[in-house]
Amino acid sequence: MTSETVLWMFPALLALIILGIPIAFSMMLVALGFGFMRFGDIVILQFAQRVDEVATNYVLGAIPLFIFMGAILERAGIAERLFDALYMWTRRLPGGLAIAALLMCTIFAAASGVVGATETLVGMLAIPAMLKRKYNHSLISGTVCGGGSLGTVIPPSIPVIVLAPIAALPVGDLLAGILVPGMLMSTMFMLYILIACALKPSLAPGETEPDPRSFAEKMSFTLSALVPPMVLIATVLGTLFTGLATPTEAAACGSFGVLILALFYRRLTFRMLLAASLQTVSLTAMILAIVLAGSLFSGVFFASGGMMAVRGILDSFGLEAWSVVALLLGITFVLGFALDLISIVLIMMSIAVPILALYGVDPLWFAIIFLVTLQTSYLTPPMAPSIFYLRAIAPSEITLTQMYWGVIPFICCQVIVLALVILFPALATWMPRFIYG
Repeated sequence: MTSETVLWMFPALLALIILGIPIAFSMMLVALGFGFMRFGDIVILQFAQRVDEVATNYVLGAIPLFIFMGAILERAGIAERLFDALYMWTRRLPGGLAIAALLMCTIFAAASGVVGATETLVGMLAIPAMLKRKYNHSLISGTVCGGGSLGTVIPPSIPVIVLAPIAALPVGDLLAGILVPGMLMSTMFMLYILIACALKPSLAPGETEPDPRSFAEKMSFTLSALVPPMVLIATVLGTLFTGLATPTEAAACGSFGVLILALFYRRLTFRMLLAASLQTVSLTAMILAIVLAGSLFSGVFFASGGMMAVRGILDSFGLEAWSVVALLLGITFVLGFALDLISIVLIMMSIAVPILALYGVDPLWFAIIFLVTLQTSYLTPPMAPSIFYLRAIAPSEITLTQMYWGVIPFICCQVIVLALVILFPALATWMPRFIYG
């Protein structure tokens, strides 16, 4: 098998996915087929070594712990109190309920790192409240989808944990690097809602009745609702950024902390713990199966001379570093229509890292703009996964067309953030240098 032949792995993978075969199994089958063609029976031994590498990867141990955190947060009643507390302060602002929902998404993205869980949880709380107050359906859709997608670019993020070892980057550097773009994106989302609803009040009718609670009562309720999850976030991110704990150890601290919170709110029951554990096992098995499949796929691709074939194609077109970066980001964006986030990370970063090293591109900076691009594709119709999550929890009165129109302003905000990080790389590299020197 020649190095050019190995490029057919990608069309073969796409064909299997179109046929309806799960992504993990598709990657495994393609890797097995092309591996036999190139190496014969010895590919089985190579696959066994890859299984051992994934199974003993200490960093990946953080994945089930972060998923467990999200599952407990979803069931412990913490979200309802926090949402009420946030809305209590934003209710007089234009689009105050939508702004509260985005604040919720930001906080829970920083607490759990699980994208789908954040969107589902906040959507189930915010959608009925916004419908009751006659909010525009497109605004509702864009708010929930845009806010839910923040889990990709606000640490701790599971795609970041998977990406770090592939890019040979410290997880702490990558989490610190994505923090500024993530918070910038969240801020831009809220500014858009504030400006749009101020210019067109019919998008989000304002509250007419004053809050009967006194300032002291508001502060007391806010502190009781906000402080515990913020302590949890500070524990996870603080121990990560200061170097006191590895990602897995920080996730373990967070898992223990969320159990304490559930106990504090008197929601910790055996039934709830069992449901959260089963959800954790299910999601972890799915993610790690994709990680393993991606490892097998990339292993066969590299060992068969795939990188030489890709470099030969790039050289034949005479592409410069910027052109290569643009090409890789464009492919990433298109793959977001068909593949899940973890699969794209495994496939694209495995190819991109060695190529970009030849062109002298900063891997940390590229990893950040890669994640922002990935989040943008996650939100972009027609195959936007965020819209599929919303469709599962939204009532029938919110149509698919309204969802598509609703996400467009938020996509524009993401594109602006992407352009800023590309033009000003310090937005991605300043925080890691500030923290770690």
